[in-house]
Amino acid sequence: MPVIESKIRYDRVIETVVLLLMATGTVFVFSAGATLKGDFELNQFYNFTTLKQLVFFPLAVLVMYAVSRVDYRRFSIAQRPPGYSLTPYLSIITVALLVYVLFWGTEKNFSRRWIEITLGSVSISFQPSELAKWVMILFLVAYMERYSDSIGRFWSRFVPVCLVVGFVVGLIVIEDFGTAAFIAMMSFIMLLLGGAKLWHLLSPFPVVLPAFAYAIISSPTRINRIKDFLEPGNMAYQARQSLIAISTGGLLGKGLGRGVVKYGHLPEDTTDFIFSIIAEEMGLAACAFVILLFIIFAVAGVAIAMRCRDRFGRLVAAGIVMAITIQAAVNIGVVTVVLPTKGIPLPFISAGGTSMLLTSAAVGILLSIARNGNAGFQPAVSLET
Repeated sequence: MPVIESKIRYDRVIETVVLLLMATGTVFVFSAGATLKGDFELNQFYNFTTLKQLVFFPLAVLVMYAVSRVDYRRFSIAQRPPGYSLTPYLSIITVALLVYVLFWGTEKNFSRRWIEITLGSVSISFQPSELAKWVMILFLVAYMERYSDSIGRFWSRFVPVCLVVGFVVGLIVIEDFGTAAFIAMMSFIMLLLGGAKLWHLLSPFPVVLPAFAYAIISSPTRINRIKDFLEPGNMAYQARQSLIAISTGGLLGKGLGRGVVKYGHLPEDTTDFIFSIIAEEMGLAACAFVILLFIIFAVAGVAIAMRCRDRFGRLVAAGIVMAITIQAAVNIGVVTVVLPTKGIPLPFISAGGTSMLLTSAAVGILLSIARNGNAGFQPAVSLET
């Protein structure tokens, strides 16, 4: 009987899924950014979120493919010669930007998270915390690979890396609690996957938990969000409008561009709550399609990690996949009011140049692992009788 072979190019799967997600995001950001004013000036092009997304989409694709051409081993600090690794430079730049934004950053919505770069009449904003999210994954994996034989030592290996993580999280939590908590969680997961002892990982909790509790208690906004979540009768306006959009969309939605909540009823409709716009205009079917794409991304990403032959590539791939899927799950949970309201963008779909470009760069590293780490193909499955 003939031999039936099945080969899956997981890098191609990742590429296809990411392109579909970014295309979906571009369409719905454009739809969500509809205005009743009906006028805008082309010389103010960059001030319109919907038009900016048309620029960031192809730019993000270019960044993804450009980074995929870089050998992922360039991020390992165990490589030779000295200075070969990119991770130390990225780490230093990230910390410098985090310090800079606290003192000289631009304040928006009562938070100082942005660095604005003015180029003539164009002003570009950048969030260093978004860069820190990805650089910390690379740093932790590179550190654990470099000291893989001694990562179990508490004082000489575990404590120093915890101090670095704590310093970075401390710089971010001042203005951005959500991203700081996300980085802390990802750091815990990465250290656990990298071989750190569980009791070592639990040892910082007596300090970390009270610190995060204080960060919540000291902010009336965060307290109110938790109260609104725990008391459905006093649901926050934004959460209520999100549920209205989802419930009125039905199975197939009202039609692309025919949504109503985007006309001033739902704040952050192009960013954190873009999933609500998808639900209202294209219904449950489109929502299921988006969720399915993220599931396929997660499965293909895990396959790439498992098929990579070196430990560094496996851990980096696992970290990138988890960061993207967890962020997507949290965003959808917030939009559907399963979780308290928090400003977490939906990867590849929400408007935002910093997030899209950096997430695309992370996917580029994942593609590099798939192609250079002998992880691109699933072993052939043969059926003979």
